[in-house]
Amino acid sequence: MIQIENLHKCFGETTACAIDSLTVNDGDLLGLVGNNGAGKTTLFRMILDLLKADEGQVTIDGINPALSEDWKQATAAYIDDGFLIDYLTPEEYFAFLAKVCSMPQTVMEERLKAFEHFDNGEVLGQKKLIRNLSAGNKQKVGIMSVLLRQPRLVILDEPFNFLDPTSQNILKHTLTDYRQQTGATILLSSHNLQHTIDISTRIVLLEKGHIVHDLPNDSDETRTLLMNYFGD
Repeated sequence: MIQIENLHKCFGETTACAIDSLTVNDGDLLGLVGNNGAGKTTLFRMILDLLKADEGQVTIDGINPALSEDWKQATAAYIDDGFLIDYLTPEEYFAFLAKVCSMPQTVMEERLKAFEHFDNGEVLGQKKLIRNLSAGNKQKVGIMSVLLRQPRLVILDEPFNFLDPTSQNILKHTLTDYRQQTGATILLSSHNLQHTIDISTRIVLLEKGHIVHDLPNDSDETRTLLMNYFGD
């Protein structure tokens, strides 16, 4: 699905990313963890061609995002609320996305029903512009907009941020079910180590742009190693 080779990015004297090689396989639910400044968001932005690497390359299904837009048909991402069109209501925003993706309105409305539990009556039907929603409800709009398209590749940066505990738990089940039902590949970064361990099939630990560990999340050894690393 994703192949990264010799990917480097510096900001002045600071190395934000220095990854020699990383392969993300079809169907992975890969959790990216690390302290502030580890390079998680920088990596996601380079994968999505929002930030140019100093050297190296990323390919998605063999496509270099910098050279073609074909990869976008199968990819959806939410990094922060800058991805939203905040002068629309959530309903208007979802309708806009459906139109861009040539998704019939009836299909969009049917797919939105799957998010009723996650929405919890806080996003849809509120007659509020996105800009007037709370940070948590903006987060819900962003996540719903990604899954609404049913992409093969999902990229989420800190998806648990701003969500209340109930919504965080619902999101964990939503992402796990989505991957199991569609076979999609999911990349997420999070400072919430517990949630990341709970749902990831694989965990990559970054430190100052470098991969420190690339771990299958299939035993208690991975949990113990991560807990020890972060001082728990």
